[in-house]
Amino acid sequence: MATVTAPAPRLALPGILRHRAAHKLLLLALAAAILVPLANAHWSSGSWPHALTVDLSGPLGRANDWIIDNRDSSPLFLYFFGYISNAVVLCVRAVYLVLLAAGWAGVTAFGALVAWRVAGIRLAIGTGVAFLACGLLGMWVPTMQTLALMVIAVLTSVVVGALLGLAGGLSERTDRALRPVLDTMQVLPAFAYLLPVVLVFGIGVPAAVLATVVYAAPPMARLTTLGLRNADPEVLEAVDSLGATGRQRLLTARLPLARKQLLLGLNQTIMMALSMAVIASVIGAGGLGDRVYQALASVDVGAALAAGIPIVLLAVVLDRVTAAAGEQADEQTGEQGTGLRPWLYALGATVAVAVAARLAGALDWPSGWTLNIAEPVNRVVDWMTAHLYSGVPYLGGTADWAGHFTTWVLDPVRDGLQWLPWWSVLLIVAALAWVIGTWRTALTAVLAMAAIGVLGVWKPSLDTLSQVLAAVAVTLVLGFVTGIAAARSDRFERALRPVLDVCQTMPQFVYLIPVVALFGVGRAPAVAAAVVYALPAVVRITTQGLRQVDPAALESARSLGATSTQQLRQIQLPLARPALLLAVNQGVVLVLAVVIIGGLVGGGALGYDAVFGLAQGDLATGLVAGAAIVCLGLVLDRVTQPTERRTKKGA
Repeated sequence: MATVTAPAPRLALPGILRHRAAHKLLLLALAAAILVPLANAHWSSGSWPHALTVDLSGPLGRANDWIIDNRDSSPLFLYFFGYISNAVVLCVRAVYLVLLAAGWAGVTAFGALVAWRVAGIRLAIGTGVAFLACGLLGMWVPTMQTLALMVIAVLTSVVVGALLGLAGGLSERTDRALRPVLDTMQVLPAFAYLLPVVLVFGIGVPAAVLATVVYAAPPMARLTTLGLRNADPEVLEAVDSLGATGRQRLLTARLPLARKQLLLGLNQTIMMALSMAVIASVIGAGGLGDRVYQALASVDVGAALAAGIPIVLLAVVLDRVTAAAGEQADEQTGEQGTGLRPWLYALGATVAVAVAARLAGALDWPSGWTLNIAEPVNRVVDWMTAHLYSGVPYLGGTADWAGHFTTWVLDPVRDGLQWLPWWSVLLIVAALAWVIGTWRTALTAVLAMAAIGVLGVWKPSLDTLSQVLAAVAVTLVLGFVTGIAAARSDRFERALRPVLDVCQTMPQFVYLIPVVALFGVGRAPAVAAAVVYALPAVVRITTQGLRQVDPAALESARSLGATSTQQLRQIQLPLARPALLLAVNQGVVLVLAVVIIGGLVGGGALGYDAVFGLAQGDLATGLVAGAAIVCLGLVLDRVTQPTERRTKKGA
């Protein structure tokens, strides 16, 4: 009888080495042990080697000259860009002429009647008061100019964003391809692409609409993709079992299930489009943004606020009316007819009011019906500067807070990043990206970080990175805590909503001067401006994600005796993981999007380079700084967003 030989015992590995992440780090350490000595032998300097940089000023300068020389003769400009420009101008002008023809009474009546039709009398009164407030502030004509521009920009952004989101939601490969494109659209500072946009379209409305669409379309695309991908699998299986085609599956199941994300995308698109009003005024958009820009040029905070308030009011009205329309569509799904007669009554009443105002010669807002808030606001700002900047008992004043934050947080992070050898920064990026993703994720992150060095802006980029990391950390802590509180309390969410609207739609230029007056010039006020701008999106997405957790899972946890804290930690946060990751992504890209503001208030680094490039007409400096900011956004996205393959296959 043959003797069976027992297999040799396998060598037991320590528990930590059994994890896939440990295997990745070991392989990376082995590669570093081979490559780092070679890199150190050729380039011993800690900073990025000058020999590995590329000067783009020559090619970009030639491209700038070619555009200027051929703008009036090339078929590309005459028959492509020219037609786009004319179409945009005609659409905006048509909307503006309709608004002027309706007069202040007609526009107010139409807004109030639409709000009444979709949401009831309370929103109708609020809408009417909002439009009347624009007139009382002396901003009726600029408000109509901005409204006409925003109507076309928002509609275009929603269409473009929805189409991109639809493509990404239906195809994982397309989603992966679109992510860097959307990152670029949202992270590239407006000041970086304003110059090439002006070169192509000239100063005016077309350039302003295009710049707004580039910035405002990505949230719609991202949230559309999120909604389509998170559709309930059981509902989709039920639709498939009924023999539905792919188109029927999309129209009857996936889009209705994604309605809340689509409405949130519309909300974010409106907010971001209106937040671009001031920046668009730099290239001739006119309207409220131009009033804000002119007021701040003379350091008149009161006048800037008088023009900034109507921007906020427009955002709030459009947000509330569109959200209520979506809820009404939810209730009417499947019903026969949507009540066309009340809409005809509303339109008829609007026409009647407009005709009566025209016959009475009262189309324009009466000049005597205005309030001057500039002087009281400026007095309040002066008082805050005099009493809060320094000398506050026990607290030290806002200038001391800014100084401490710079000394204890911003300076150590910046100095630490710039002290690290360039190859060690690449290794850290590779390790972080590979641990949570795949080797492709790590390669993309490393190439993006290396591209910053190749562009010749290594040190300024690390300075910007230190500010972004600090701002993102503060934003995520405040955003997650506030979002959790809002998700657990309807009353708190309702009270918080107008505050978030103001923070997200009030142009950064308006609160920039008070921030500088309180905190001084430097990197701290730049971080504060970034946090104020990025926080609302993080709070909204976090709240939405937590509220969409399956109620059955929460009910099951409660039946087992789980406390509210246990439900949050063990049920809600894990199930809301996709939304929380999207909140992190939006926090990163929105902070990067206002890095340019840091350049205006002493933040320096890449933000200053982008501003300098636009101010001097230096295409190379502005685009290189913008490209470096995009690369930073790509790196941060890859080291914070786990890939789909890792979550499914463990790669």
